[in-house]
Amino acid sequence: MNFAAPQAWAQAAWPTKPVRIVVPFAAGGTTDILARAMAPELSKAFGQQFIVDNRAGAGGNIGTEVVAKSPGDGYTLLMGTVGTHGINRALYDKLPYDPIKDFVPVTLVAAVPNVMEMNADKAKAMGIHNVADFIQYAKAHPGKLNMASSGNGTSIHLAGELFKTMTGTYLVHFPYRGSGPALLDMVAGNMDVMFDNLPSSMQQIKSGRLKALAVTSAQRSAALPDVPTVEEAGGPALKGFEASSWFGLLAPAGTPPEIVSRIQHEVARSLGTPAMKEKLLAQGAIPSGNTPQEFARLIDSEHRKWAQVVKASGARVD
Repeated sequence: MNFAAPQAWAQAAWPTKPVRIVVPFAAGGTTDILARAMAPELSKAFGQQFIVDNRAGAGGNIGTEVVAKSPGDGYTLLMGTVGTHGINRALYDKLPYDPIKDFVPVTLVAAVPNVMEMNADKAKAMGIHNVADFIQYAKAHPGKLNMASSGNGTSIHLAGELFKTMTGTYLVHFPYRGSGPALLDMVAGNMDVMFDNLPSSMQQIKSGRLKALAVTSAQRSAALPDVPTVEEAGGPALKGFEASSWFGLLAPAGTPPEIVSRIQHEVARSLGTPAMKEKLLAQGAIPSGNTPQEFARLIDSEHRKWAQVVKASGARVD
């Protein structure tokens, strides 16, 4: 008797129709950029369309809940983030999904630093050239600077909260339904500062519309080598500051292991090609493609880390 037949049949039978990748944020942000980079690669590999479906709102919770309640049949995936799977469990009193029980980790796609940035014209008008200037201005004008984010509970929000806590500054938080809409208001001059994921802001930084004050990672970004880290630029008050973001594919609980394995293999293969590496690194993203087990360990460690940040900041969302 051939016991390999059922597995072979399952592999051959999937996918027989398009696969949806849910992005729980608006178009234009890093989550969306990475999903749209991976979708055509997976479409070519599997011979079926992988379609990006933006379901923004509630700090990523709306789209994430959609996937949590979808069948585990391999036809719905989530481009999850440090917000949806590392922060929100500590930030929200009532989360409509369980980031551990309701999902199967597939693979980490990329990690990115955030970038502390201002509208360039406003920074010039305020005389702000660096992080030290920003702290001095913010302390002299408490509550007068507006801080945009991609939504409550996102890494962009929490990076700002961590900055506020460590510097003793008061910035007024304005959450948007993703980085894309927030960046539009940043460029228009309606917002003052943002701690955005680097890939989604790179174009506006290079164009000169936004001024990068610092990156939030422990080391400088190869994509912006002349921009210091927050710790470098901020002095003793910001010693140890680090707030990087990550993005990865997850599937609903119950998705067959062979499907998870096949997706992970193709993502890792694609991320390992010179063209994809160059594309992501140029935007400030560091490609990964790790195993489901490694991704699961990252999710667990990130939840523990950000739970401490949420507690220290006092940030809560009902």
